[in-house]
Amino acid sequence: MGLTLEHDETVHRYRLLRDGDLLSYADYRPSADGSTLVFHHTLTKPEHRDQGYAAELVGRALDDVRTSGRSVVATCWYVADFIDTHPEYQDLLAPEPDRF
Repeated sequence: MGLTLEHDETVHRYRLLRDGDLLSYADYRPSADGSTLVFHHTLTKPEHRDQGYAAELVGRALDDVRTSGRSVVATCWYVADFIDTHPEYQDLLAPEPDRF
């Protein structure tokens, strides 16, 4: 399938591509100190919906966040739902006082 995750920190976006074709992306805002990423928007191109690409994107993005040692706030409904249904990512949620 040739799926690739790209992380563009200059525009605060994770992208999922297949053979160079953009399938889905997730936008975030870093906290002032950069320790937390606030995921606020996820989109899958209409022609690629209902094929599991958003889940693949979010899972890979959260794996990358884990590797970086950061935490997450999910204001995007899709990211919030993904974390709720995948308990292995619950530990990435920022503690309540750190939430925006």
